[in-house]
Amino acid sequence: MKTIATRRYVMGVRAEAAAATKQSILESAHRLLVTHSFEEMTVDMIAAGADTTARTVLRIFGSKEELFAEALHSLGQFGHAPITPGDIDALVSGTCDFYERIGDTVIRWLGDEPRIPAMREHLNIGRQHLRAWVAESFAAVLNRLQSSARNELHDALIVGFDVYTWKLLRRDFGLSRRATEASIRLIVRGLIGERKNG
Repeated sequence: MKTIATRRYVMGVRAEAAAATKQSILESAHRLLVTHSFEEMTVDMIAAGADTTARTVLRIFGSKEELFAEALHSLGQFGHAPITPGDIDALVSGTCDFYERIGDTVIRWLGDEPRIPAMREHLNIGRQHLRAWVAESFAAVLNRLQSSARNELHDALIVGFDVYTWKLLRRDFGLSRRATEASIRLIVRGLIGERKNG
């Protein structure tokens, strides 16, 4: 009986160690996902960040592609600004807060999307999240419109709050955070105002 108990104990310890190693590798991959493209992120870099070897990484995940996919899936839900219906200032400010933290990373991921199915799947979840966020944030305005007009305004508002709009203003135009927020507010209020007046 002692032999069986000992074996179970050893197997349990090994399983815990293997799970800890896998989690450490995923956390290393998460950190690199923020700063590196898929091509730049090497197995050796991931292994070094997890204090293990490239051989161990490949033994656990099979390939860099499989690791990349699992790391993306384990990132969790997409975030965004808190929903404050009708408060355009808070919605715009919250969105810019979010993009200041992760906007450049998302733009990098978008560059990887055409080549990596797992990235496409991950970003599609983000697109669905933004669509739902806009629908809830502007429900009072959208629900007053007929179907075609509602869909048109919904799509236009999504563009206003999209990461590409933030990038164009903040990175390509070189605007300050404050000026970027002012431009997005102008876009959103213009869209809402047109619908109220139309």
